[in-house]
Amino acid sequence: MTQAAKENPYHNPKSLSYRFRQNRYKRLRVLIDQILARKGRCRILDIGGSELYWDIGSDQIQDERIQVDVINLELYESTRPNFRHLIKDACDLHEFDDMSYDLVHSNSVIEHVGAWGAMQKMAANVRRLAPVYFVQTPYFWFPIEPHFQAPFFHWLPEQWRYRLMMSTDLGFVWKASSVSDAVLKVQHAALIDYRQFEALFPDAEIARERVLGLTKSLIAIRAGG
Repeated sequence: MTQAAKENPYHNPKSLSYRFRQNRYKRLRVLIDQILARKGRCRILDIGGSELYWDIGSDQIQDERIQVDVINLELYESTRPNFRHLIKDACDLHEFDDMSYDLVHSNSVIEHVGAWGAMQKMAANVRRLAPVYFVQTPYFWFPIEPHFQAPFFHWLPEQWRYRLMMSTDLGFVWKASSVSDAVLKVQHAALIDYRQFEALFPDAEIARERVLGLTKSLIAIRAGG
């Protein structure tokens, strides 16, 4: 992430956000187990993730047959022997061969890579690098913006949003120090709707995560062979 952020609730097992991620991992676990059953090993590319995320599945991810490459714009140290951290741009992964992984995973990242053209590039990489993928993103039409934790915030004009960012902390994001800082913070998260997500991942099943009957986030799942 390029913006300063507050403590992430996903790190707190008691938080609602953590429980949602935990339930999400149950779907991912099935895919990983299927790959292990077919191939005896599973090479995973995690785009924009962290080792801390995988603590949710710590009993499974300790399996030495599972190897995880985590890519980010910054380099992080590995704390597990089966994890490798790389500095890469999700929109430019030309160095990786087609189908060089068994599974590509990304959680709440595609909304941060930039405008539509950048999202298309990331999605194309996801689709070509593994026969199986699992990509999640927050849903535009859910009334609470997940990064700024403010109702209807993402539905406001950008000019209103950056002004709000200059006046107060919002959600996980600190108050902006300048107009430029505020605009960058606002533009750093571009939520998308169902049809946009479907267009990015036309060969996937699109699942909905719901809260009180409302779609909170979308998951593109291609189970492969």
